[in-house]
Amino acid sequence: MKTARLAAIVAVIAFAAAVAGVWIGRTLIPGHPQRSEVHEVLHHQLKLDDRQRAQLEILEQRFSVRRRALELELKSANARLADAIQTEHGIGPGVTAAVDASHHAMGELQKETLAHIFAMRGILRPDQVDTFDRAVVHSLTDTR
Repeated sequence: MKTARLAAIVAVIAFAAAVAGVWIGRTLIPGHPQRSEVHEVLHHQLKLDDRQRAQLEILEQRFSVRRRALELELKSANARLADAIQTEHGIGPGVTAAVDASHHAMGELQKETLAHIFAMRGILRPDQVDTFDRAVVHSLTDTR
């Protein structure tokens, strides 16, 4: 009974982490190897001028560094979770702390991604904002 319960808990945690990672990677992170709709709109539909392209390049370089750091933090938190599960074989203090750390890292990545989205929006001209906003909303609500 305990083994089945532990397996179910591990499966739920792994599924939640996987869904969060896929969602962040597919919908919000410009420059991610799998290009997002927001990235496509920004780079190919909005006809950015040279000043905007230069500003965008700076924003993307800064975010890339921060994103990598947060992804490493998340990976580390997930490794600690795996260790805690292996040690405790149930929902103990180590598993609980590791889950909290993993959720914190995912939340920080999401917050930083949203800050990046708003920073990119801030370099747009008024005639470009509506198209960008629609792409962001669509990427968050698309149920493909």
